[in-house]
Amino acid sequence: MNNLNSIQGKSALVLGGSRGIGAAVARRLAAGGASVAITYVQGAAAADAVVDDIVKAGGRAIAVQADSASDAAIESAVAKTREAFGGFDILVNNAGVLAIAPIEDFSTEDLDRTLAVNVRAAVIASRAAARVMGQGGRIIHIGSTNADRMPFAGGAVYAMSKSALQGLTQGLARDLGPKGITVNVVQPGPVDTDMNPANGPMAANLVPMLAVGRYGRPEEVASFVAYLAGPEAANITGASLMIDGGFAA
Repeated sequence: MNNLNSIQGKSALVLGGSRGIGAAVARRLAAGGASVAITYVQGAAAADAVVDDIVKAGGRAIAVQADSASDAAIESAVAKTREAFGGFDILVNNAGVLAIAPIEDFSTEDLDRTLAVNVRAAVIASRAAARVMGQGGRIIHIGSTNADRMPFAGGAVYAMSKSALQGLTQGLARDLGPKGITVNVVQPGPVDTDMNPANGPMAANLVPMLAVGRYGRPEEVASFVAYLAGPEAANITGASLMIDGGFAA
């Protein structure tokens, strides 16, 4: 670990931290010295496994069941994080849903769910965090390279939801900069997770679009998030930052 980028003694909340990118982020923040809370909707066993890994490595972690479509659940998760660890320094908005369909067939239910989890949750969580964060606070959204490039049909609503995080990030950076809180959005490309595995049905079409010729790894995204959470990134705010293997190049 680079001591200059240490987050020792900080407290963090990772929304959607039980698997994939979120789990990797939780483990990486804990490895940097942060106490970490993660939320999950279902799959308590997966969330408990992340917590167990962190605790066995000498860290502090808790899991909180919270649906990111619920304002009350998000606000409760922020409060529980602060209560458990005595502070609140880092928010990672990682929870997200993906629904793909031609716009003619895209259901209103999928539209509402996408906006609730991918956009509204980020606003509610950021609002709750901003109320309790002090100098040096960090808000990091997990967006998508699809905010800048959507190369296949059926992804309009998903791309819209991730583009919204870019505007939210820029606006929050202005709102919270005077308080010493930075706000950024990390935009991964295809990453090898259970939602879109590197050997899955979408890989044959996506890999040729990647300049590096492979899917990203959750740990690569996590290291980027950890950098943004640390003191060396204090002058980075309002930024949309690609980690997409050249997908949008």
